[in-house]
Amino acid sequence: MSDRPVNIGGVFPHLHVTADMVPRRSEAGIGALMPWADRLWMITYPSNRISGSGTGLYEVMPDLTMRRRPESVVGTYANRLLHAGTDQVVIGPHVIDPDGEVRTIEPLVEHRLTATMDHLYDPKRMAYFLTMEGLLFEVDMDTLACGLLWDLTGELALPDGAWPHFKGGHTAMGRVVVCNNTYDEPEYLGKRRAGRLAEWDGEMWRIIAEEPFMEAAGRRNLGKAVFATGWDNASALLKVLIDGKWRTWRLPRASQCYDHGWLTEWTRIREVETERFLMDCHGMLYELPAQVYGGDILPIKPICQHLRIIPDFCAWMGLLVLAGNQTTPNSDANPLAGQPQANLWLGKSDDLWHFGKPQGWGGPWRRTSVTAGEPSDPFLMTGFEHKCLHLTQVSPGAVEFTIEVDALGDGSFGACETIAVAAGEHATHVFPEGFSAHWVRVVADRDCTATAQFVYS
Repeated sequence: MSDRPVNIGGVFPHLHVTADMVPRRSEAGIGALMPWADRLWMITYPSNRISGSGTGLYEVMPDLTMRRRPESVVGTYANRLLHAGTDQVVIGPHVIDPDGEVRTIEPLVEHRLTATMDHLYDPKRMAYFLTMEGLLFEVDMDTLACGLLWDLTGELALPDGAWPHFKGGHTAMGRVVVCNNTYDEPEYLGKRRAGRLAEWDGEMWRIIAEEPFMEAAGRRNLGKAVFATGWDNASALLKVLIDGKWRTWRLPRASQCYDHGWLTEWTRIREVETERFLMDCHGMLYELPAQVYGGDILPIKPICQHLRIIPDFCAWMGLLVLAGNQTTPNSDANPLAGQPQANLWLGKSDDLWHFGKPQGWGGPWRRTSVTAGEPSDPFLMTGFEHKCLHLTQVSPGAVEFTIEVDALGDGSFGACETIAVAAGEHATHVFPEGFSAHWVRVVADRDCTATAQFVYS
């Protein structure tokens, strides 16, 4: 038994990573994972280069031995991509060939890298790199020559005083999609909108949404949809680019521990089994079918709620691997934390169903100006045991709200219940135990300012 590594519920203590304790205590989060060259690569991060030290690039071998690579540099990195044109993996500022040889893109070492994306015009040779501060670079993946293309804080008109916090990015359908998840008290109070979901077609930038968005991901086939996750004060958000048009679905939030731009890093969408997407969004893990049929996505399904920071996850050696960020003094903002630490969790995909029963709340409206006869965004309904709906409205008289459900998951909604709510009153509808549909939406018969929030337990 002494020759076997200790395994405590999927955590192997000898795989833990740390950052330095002095002179500055920061983070040791595991920002990105990539299986490549017969091993698992991972990169760790402090909050920024000047706030911490001791992080770097690691490789884990099939026998679960681990070492820090000599090419390691300290930085805040959470980007990763298989660059198919040159048969190299990108992780942080490092480029790794099929033999495990590592090169470093020196001009990018100083930047907080959050996403690497395919190039629009020369994907066989070039790639894009996005930084947390909103700089978009292009890099020659053979020579590693690097050039700055955009400063997105100005191009996407982030408000004065807003701290840029760009996250995920993805290239598909002739456009580059980027996410910025800036969200603080001004956003919660409705005084500012600094989040962004935006796209660039090679000629001009377009702002798709002014809410905080964290991840953009997709496949190069099965409909080529781009899935983007974010949130607003009403619920978590899933926006999907299909045939060149963006559509919106809404999801429960499982916790308010994620209601700040810093606290959502780094929620991901990735394949964990062949062609099976796993989506992490606002404290909930979901099955996300990648295919698009008839111009529509297939219904998603909640797996579990969790309180982890999961900066990345992947499949490796038949295992599901979740990265972590467990102990963060971060400039001593947490006086009860000491040395920065993180570790991996290794298990089976099916183990996730034991993490925590899916529960959450949210809905299409939160003090929202509603137009008569216009259906709300669809809100996820399947996979939860107990369900109720809370309705309030402000208008000169009573408003009738019709609850419509999509039982087939194909966008065909039918009326389920109609509830009359007087001005300033609160109504609650409890759905029968066992009642379920894939999606639910609400329609008002009069213009009003309304709140429609579902609670699932």
